[in-house]
Amino acid sequence: MFRLIFFILMAVGLGGFGTVAWIATRPPATARPAAPPTLQILAAARPLDAGNLLKPEDIIAIRVPQGKEGADVTQDSAEGREALAGAMLLHGVGAQAILRSTDLLRPGDRGFLAAALQPGMRAVTVGVDAITGTAGLIWPGDHVDLILTQAFAGSLPAEHRVAAETVLSNVRVIAIDRRLVQGASASNEPQARTVTLEVTPDDAERVSVAVHLGRLSLSVRSAQVGPVPQPAPPAAWAGDVSAILHDDHASDPADGRSLTLYQGGADGKEIHY
Repeated sequence: MFRLIFFILMAVGLGGFGTVAWIATRPPATARPAAPPTLQILAAARPLDAGNLLKPEDIIAIRVPQGKEGADVTQDSAEGREALAGAMLLHGVGAQAILRSTDLLRPGDRGFLAAALQPGMRAVTVGVDAITGTAGLIWPGDHVDLILTQAFAGSLPAEHRVAAETVLSNVRVIAIDRRLVQGASASNEPQARTVTLEVTPDDAERVSVAVHLGRLSLSVRSAQVGPVPQPAPPAAWAGDVSAILHDDHASDPADGRSLTLYQGGADGKEIHY
């Protein structure tokens, strides 16, 4: 009995000694190398064609190893995204392709308008304030309608004193720049926007006339192209909008006459006489 216990203890001891010896002969585990630092770089969110004007939704951030990003890249930041928005691609890119400065032409760069315009088209610039410019929601590459609103003086009925009509339909915005309202003081007047549109030569003349007739505003069109082009809507008169203007008291001139004067992109000023 004691001999059996002795042999069992000897076997356990030899097994433990062999395990320790095996572990001692194994090479020490090597530590994993630290992951290299990375950068957030701005890239294309989807495949984009040459001549495309970048919108915010066209831009995403991708992570690349630091030192492997190459030259002329833009790191992800609010300023970087704003700088790329509106820039034109000089050639097509694939999804997640890094947007490099050498592949882009920005609105302030020399030759931008000539490169952005399609053959036979013209660029015209109109001034709109923050409200008529759709509160800053219009971006280069969007398609818009140009609406003219006029106020007529004289003895016209109330329902025919104000009218709005679509001057241009489905025109492409190719640039947006800020400027001060002409003749206004920078200390007490809000900034306005100048919106540059891509139009035909005939439409360029129409815009030149429209800026002298009344107030201009922009209406953004859907990005989804419909199966059938939509014709421009008919002109809308004050009486089409407000039913109360058909009341006989609304056109009573007993309280005096007035007109609304529009100058450039500024708000209208009502003059009583």
